[in-house]
Amino acid sequence: MSDRPHVRPSWDEYFMGLMEEVGKRATCDRGRSGCIVVRDKRIIATGYVGSPPGLPHCDEAGHLMKKVVDEDGTIRQHCVRTIHAEQNAICQAARYGIPLEGATLYCKMEPCRTCAMLIISVGIRKVVARRRYHAAQETREMFRDAGVELVVIEDQTETYTNQ
Repeated sequence: MSDRPHVRPSWDEYFMGLMEEVGKRATCDRGRSGCIVVRDKRIIATGYVGSPPGLPHCDEAGHLMKKVVDEDGTIRQHCVRTIHAEQNAICQAARYGIPLEGATLYCKMEPCRTCAMLIISVGIRKVVARRRYHAAQETREMFRDAGVELVVIEDQTETYTNQ
């Protein structure tokens, strides 16, 4: 037995830890991330990076890369075989008729622009991300304008292969 008292994690620490576990199911090694949607301290939906049901996964078939050119001319590579963890969590809730109004979403990095639009549209009010996303400036602006609270735990940008 330890002489140190047990220190319970905060709710954000607890849900971020569970989000990491959910991410272990992800099927794209470029961003094995997970997502948890919580309301009233209860998990109501989860999602991880993976292909739609019945379609091949990156781990099986390889990546389906597309080049994206940023406004400044920077060329980035994106794998489009999979759905983002946030999208999968929102789809899971829709599939089972679970409203997300007023919920909090926990994720690995700040959501992309598309995920941000979905998050705003379904009424999620708070997003807690482990790290920053390299292309999240528009997300931050949209969240600010829509009144979605964004909390980033580590002020560090997530990096991954072929970014």
